[in-house]
Amino acid sequence: MENKNLVPAMVCCEHYKIELSFIHSLEQYGFIKTVRVDADEFLEEDELQTLEKFIRMHYELDINMQGIEAINFLLERVHNMKNEIAHLRSRLNVYETKSFHDDL
Repeated sequence: MENKNLVPAMVCCEHYKIELSFIHSLEQYGFIKTVRVDADEFLEEDELQTLEKFIRMHYELDINMQGIEAINFLLERVHNMKNEIAHLRSRLNVYETKSFHDDL
């Protein structure tokens, strides 16, 4: 893993004006992962968008961790259902195309 993809957790806290305990709570719930290098804690750059989403939920919408957990679960279900619908539509299109060519 390259260090250039890591952002110090304390820098995130200062930038977003959040507590380190919030990052720890998100990690405990399995929403984000932190990386420890010696005594320092880091977040991968890929985690920042996810962190921002949860910051908005918690700090701007005043949603507690249990609420965030429920919302995240439902958002994941919606995402999975959208993927399943897209997959089923593509299979249906293949079937309809095949059926159309068989009729010719």
